[in-house]
Amino acid sequence: MTNHSVVVAGGGPTGLMLAGELALAGVDVVVVERRPNQELSGARALGISSRTIEVLDQRGIADRFLSAGQTAQVTGFAVTRLDISDFPTRHNYGLALRQKHIERILADWVTELGVPIFYDREITGFVQHAAGVDVALADGESLGAQYLVGCDGGRSLIRKTAGIDFPGSDATTSNILAEVEMTEKPPYGVHRSSAGTYAFGRSEYEIKGSEIIFKDVGPIGVMVTEPNANATTEPTLHDLQTLLIAACGTNYGVHSPTWISRFTDVTRQAAQYRSGRVLLAGDAAHVHSPIGGQGLGIGIQDAVNLGWKLSQVIKGTSPDSLLDTYHAERHPVGARVLKATMAQVALHREDDRTLAARDIVGDLLAMEEPRKHIAGMMSGLDIRYELGDGHPLLGRRMPDLEVVTTSGPRRVFSFLHNAESVLLNFVAPSVIDIAGWSDRVQYVDAEYTGKWELPVLGEVVAPAAVLIRPDGYVAWVGDGTVQGLTEALTTWFGRPV
Repeated sequence: MTNHSVVVAGGGPTGLMLAGELALAGVDVVVVERRPNQELSGARALGISSRTIEVLDQRGIADRFLSAGQTAQVTGFAVTRLDISDFPTRHNYGLALRQKHIERILADWVTELGVPIFYDREITGFVQHAAGVDVALADGESLGAQYLVGCDGGRSLIRKTAGIDFPGSDATTSNILAEVEMTEKPPYGVHRSSAGTYAFGRSEYEIKGSEIIFKDVGPIGVMVTEPNANATTEPTLHDLQTLLIAACGTNYGVHSPTWISRFTDVTRQAAQYRSGRVLLAGDAAHVHSPIGGQGLGIGIQDAVNLGWKLSQVIKGTSPDSLLDTYHAERHPVGARVLKATMAQVALHREDDRTLAARDIVGDLLAMEEPRKHIAGMMSGLDIRYELGDGHPLLGRRMPDLEVVTTSGPRRVFSFLHNAESVLLNFVAPSVIDIAGWSDRVQYVDAEYTGKWELPVLGEVVAPAAVLIRPDGYVAWVGDGTVQGLTEALTTWFGRPV
């Protein structure tokens, strides 16, 4: 048995992000991935939301993704497009980039950080004990770990073996996805009929304004609604041909599928994200319809919330109870995403009553305040962790301001590149003493004279100081005094030296 601090089950976006977070903190982590390599078949996620781009920017790697994709106003709710170009963030847009590229870029970053990724290895079970977790592999070998994190998808073996309940709702809709060849050119884009939703597109495209221009090269991606939401057999080419004829009157001469798969709106959430030394993140903790495009982003943000907490517990700087805040903070965020996807699925139905409801929702979202409220939710920019009453910044994402320090101008996110926390003091230099935490928290005297503005809320009163966690959320706001600072430092970063 080889021993590690953390074993991450699953090398998708969530598992890779978590591995990167732990590696930045100097934690011994390995990823176990049952695929033979990082190649990915199927459509999966098609892009990244604004807050997820910010999270990647906090680690100094956003440009890797931005240079590989196309930025666009892709935030929306049901069939209503929501413009966030007026939101106060450097990334007031979404990024169109397929998951296979997202995973490749993340895997390159994680490899640069020295994390071993064990491909073509499958976890078959594990046993928890007082000192750690013994993880069994299909090849007869085993791994020892202080903690095991299940990032192994909706059918998570880790979740099932840990005995964590996965309550929710069964599927009400089902769609077949495929990558195929066609002898006739289909009508590109998304279409709706009494038979459901169907869509055609290609991997190669350009985004001009809000319009997607597909190139006539490569295989064709197709999606079509199934009448049976609870099919148990694997979808076939014949199934796809039949459904296309029902929806379009023709199957466009569909042939030679590269792959065929199915997705539904089954909606479930783990009752708890932690069981002893076993934790869950990403689809292992929550599954829902892909409508709205929030799945990949919420998984990455799970990882960023968990990583720094897990590293501090492993290093002994924080008590084990810090891990309980992971469930407390991320479970409500997951529940809200599930609720939003269920509402959007309902608004996608094509009966007369749903169309009437959809029109009214569209009218509401054309108004300024409803647009900001829902767009803030769909982009992930409005998340607030319950850290108590106080300044509006408390528990919310820290804006990436351009501040002036003794060493020159700096972006706030640059202080977070190594997954470290920082206290920014905006009043008289060196009036705050955090010597007991200087090994864990950066102290920076800074100046900022611009507006303090938050998505959805708008302009807020300038703080005298802010304590920013490694995940970019504000843990304490100063008003010119240090009231509450010692408590916040101890809560999030352990007892002073």
